Amino acid sequence: MKNDIRDKVRERYGQIAESSGTEGCCGTSGKEGGCGCGTTETADALGYTETERSAIPAGADLGLGCGNPLAHATVKAGETVLDLGSGAGIDAFLASKGVGPSGRVIGVDMTPAMISRARANAAKNGYANVEFRLGEIENLPVANETVDAIISNCVINLSPDKPKVFREALRALKPGGRMIISDLVLIAPLPESVRTSVEAYVGCLAGAAMKSDYVRMIQEAGFERVEVVEERRYGAGGETSGNETEAQVAKAVRSIKVRAFKPASGKAPRTLKKNK
Repeated sequence: MKNDIRDKVRERYGQIAESSGTEGCCGTSGKEGGCGCGTTETADALGYTETERSAIPAGADLGLGCGNPLAHATVKAGETVLDLGSGAGIDAFLASKGVGPSGRVIGVDMTPAMISRARANAAKNGYANVEFRLGEIENLPVANETVDAIISNCVINLSPDKPKVFREALRALKPGGRMIISDLVLIAPLPESVRTSVEAYVGCLAGAAMKSDYVRMIQEAGFERVEVVEERRYGAGGETSGNETEAQVAKAVRSIKVRAFKPASGKAPRTLKKNK
């Protein structure tokens, strides 16, 4: 089942990468699988400043995000930043401005077409301090304790093994390093028809975890000071067409930003160490 989901996600996001980049994850109708990956909200609504919006290279924003993780990342010059599920590169390119020429940004994505598009964007716009690696966020192609900060934008909800994603993130971070995630979570169960739909999973909804479970998974991976720093309804004010299922989904889904830190000792707290 996990491999089936990964294959579906890879196929759909490959199609998006190879398209004009204007349809987002829901297709041109915006209704495929009842999904909601950024197609109804502008970059401004998602927390990108005017300066950031003007700095986004053409073709890097495919409308797949649910919030700007860099708003709470405090990226510094000389740091190494890792972007989980980097897509066409929007957040990686913005992070590169913060780390400067002495820093480095690594984007990881499992979709070859996304990696190709991101690399083309980097080459075209002269981002010498950004690289994109093909790989799964459950098995990061990154060495132990080499990253200062990890960011991710509406991607971990797509993973069928979220605890492993968080354990891998902890492994890659330097002691005291931080992780800032924008993602979709639930505050109420989804309707059965949505929860069991593979298309809804690809569309970011069926794979979303309950908010309390999401935070718990981060803590059990070994992170400390786990905090939901921002939370809001997702979509255009929760508006629906009057369809009962759509209304249930709108009430259940939230966009959150979570910040967490790897212990400065580099080791997980003793009470959480045994959780695998």
